[in-house]
Amino acid sequence: MADAFDPSLVYSDPLAQWFVTDAHRITDTAELVKASGEKLVEAGIPLYRLSYFQTALHPELAGKRYSWRRGRGVDIGTATHGLFSRPQYLDSPLRAVYEQRKTIRVRLEQQNDLRAPILRELKEEGATDYVALPLFFTTDHIDALSVVSDRPGGFSRHDLERMYQLQFAFTRIVEVHSLRDTAVNLLNAYVGHAAGERILRGEVKRGDGETIDAVIWFSDLRGFTRMSDRLPRSVLTALLNDYFGALAKAVADEAGEILKFMGDGMLAMFPAAGVGRGEAAARAMRAARAAVAVIAALNVERATREEPQLRFGIALHVGEVMFGNIGASHRLDFTVIGPAVNHAARIEKLSATIGQPIVLSAELAALLTSADVVPLGHHQLKDIDAPQAVFGLRDAQ
Repeated sequence: MADAFDPSLVYSDPLAQWFVTDAHRITDTAELVKASGEKLVEAGIPLYRLSYFQTALHPELAGKRYSWRRGRGVDIGTATHGLFSRPQYLDSPLRAVYEQRKTIRVRLEQQNDLRAPILRELKEEGATDYVALPLFFTTDHIDALSVVSDRPGGFSRHDLERMYQLQFAFTRIVEVHSLRDTAVNLLNAYVGHAAGERILRGEVKRGDGETIDAVIWFSDLRGFTRMSDRLPRSVLTALLNDYFGALAKAVADEAGEILKFMGDGMLAMFPAAGVGRGEAAARAMRAARAAVAVIAALNVERATREEPQLRFGIALHVGEVMFGNIGASHRLDFTVIGPAVNHAARIEKLSATIGQPIVLSAELAALLTSADVVPLGHHQLKDIDAPQAVFGLRDAQ
């Protein structure tokens, strides 16, 4: 039997040994940056600040900054889209790192006319040396890393050589972190958090899923077909984004899960697991009320701009649904199906005819207090023989 591999025989530098054998076990990026900074200081490198700049595929963010300072831990900052056209980036040494793919070194103690705000800030803190370098991923993507010293004279040639040798190991580790974060971001954006978690856990085969108890939300924008025929594409897109943005925030604020957008329709759910049907129903009710209030305020703004008013209906129902993969073998949709979903869709159609923005099934109304609901009579629903009792939310008009 062969002898066990001993990393210390290959990596005589304990710092290199740690990066190659232990650092990859750290799955949290902030913790990795913190541990890396502490290990570099422990190894005798005069490090004051270590920052990792991660660009991202995210609908709201351009990237994140993980910045460690000796004795102060890690600070995490985010940058929204448009960062690369702002002075914050244009005047930064990171611009050359990203655009020219080269390493930048600035000896701070030798310069008094520093243009970049971050360099002036670091010098005021007592920093003496700044080095920023590109991290080349196997996908040709680039992230950036900066190291700052506060020792008189800055980093020695030996310090830099040690860190440059570790650059490859650090890059491979954060590339894994970046790819994982990208997968999570995109799944959250396109299928929702709950569905994304299940997909990452391995529920990727057609038919994978489970039966869950949930409040179902089905909403629809009225008059959309007419508006889409007469409004320019850019105006229509902005209208839908305003509308969906308001509804989505109301749902998310009450721990609801948006499952899909279907043209001008939105399907969401409030799972009952762990909280019970009553709490799930209360959350859905608060979200529906909030959506009506936000859209009403938005319509006031739209009126001042002579833009079309947003009219919509929301249906809430409760029941068991199958939550999982539906579709073709090579193209799947992680969603909910079942009679409860169909019932919610049928109830929503009533909202326009009875002039109510929110319509509740009898099953959902029974989970709320009598002070919250108002009966709207019995109505015929498609493919259901007997007329069904439906309810509205009091003062929701």
